Amino acid sequence: MSASGGTKAIVAALTANLAIAVAKFVAFVFSGSSSMLAESVHSLADSGNQGLLLVGGKRAQRQATPQHPFGYGRERYIYAFLVSIVLFSVGGMFALYEGYEKIKHPHELTHWYWPVGVLVFAIIAECFSFRTAIKESNVVRGGRSWKEFVRHSKAPELPVVLLEDLGALIGLILALGGVGMALATGDSVWDGIGTLCIGVLLILIALVLAVETKSLLLGEAAGSEETRKIEAAAVDGRTVTRIIHMRTLHIGPEELLVAAKIAVRHDDTATEVASAIDAAESRIREAVPIARVIYLEPDIYSETEAAKGPDPHATPGGPAQPETGH
Repeated sequence: MSASGGTKAIVAALTANLAIAVAKFVAFVFSGSSSMLAESVHSLADSGNQGLLLVGGKRAQRQATPQHPFGYGRERYIYAFLVSIVLFSVGGMFALYEGYEKIKHPHELTHWYWPVGVLVFAIIAECFSFRTAIKESNVVRGGRSWKEFVRHSKAPELPVVLLEDLGALIGLILALGGVGMALATGDSVWDGIGTLCIGVLLILIALVLAVETKSLLLGEAAGSEETRKIEAAAVDGRTVTRIIHMRTLHIGPEELLVAAKIAVRHDDTATEVASAIDAAESRIREAVPIARVIYLEPDIYSETEAAKGPDPHATPGGPAQPETGH
């Protein structure tokens, strides 16, 4: 996995969650707190999720085959989507069920110092994990806001770890609040309410992850900055005079497919056109290194055809030039 895949952040989160899961389960055994049980399952699910991200990153490195000629880069999107399913089912739905049972059949907390001590330890551990995720994300997010980074990042691992760590921290605070209210009032129903809140939080985070990774699975185009660089690099003003239309597609977080119809001069020889295409491909790869697969089709641009209006099949937000030619 590349540096932008956030391997360091994933390993940090995995280590923290495994330690926290064990501590939470021990606290549940001694105290009977449903918040602790929900949180231990949450941490265990998070550990599995980080394992899935690591597996996805490893499998995505496989070489292309005749059956999969563009490689396996999009496996990272598949495993990120599986994370959202696990978080929704194992984390969120279990917490809702456990919270309902605790409210319906409340029982007094015993050995309260176990859940309180574990929650404080878990908050500290999650803060270190969250800090690592933030630090690694800052390397690649540039000037984008956190919302833009989560929504538009092509590498799914860091947004997933960020949202998981954020959800874990908020969930721990909710669990601590539920246990604290139960101890203060002597009513363990508060423990169940805290567990329900954790369940709702995890489901919301899982839905956000599912929506974002679904978009990546369907196939997203290059970002606006990359598109501008490709357009500028493709046109040399001599042999390649303009881009008639262009399509881009991420076949992996660090792999981009570029397909374009380019305008060449009508009196150029086949040799000149072939050389121009090779040169344009080299310029594009130099400007946007992740453009691994490039297909350029030469055509003759027609002002008459262009005057008839834009191509109805053009990609919204793409180049304004219509698809015309002879």
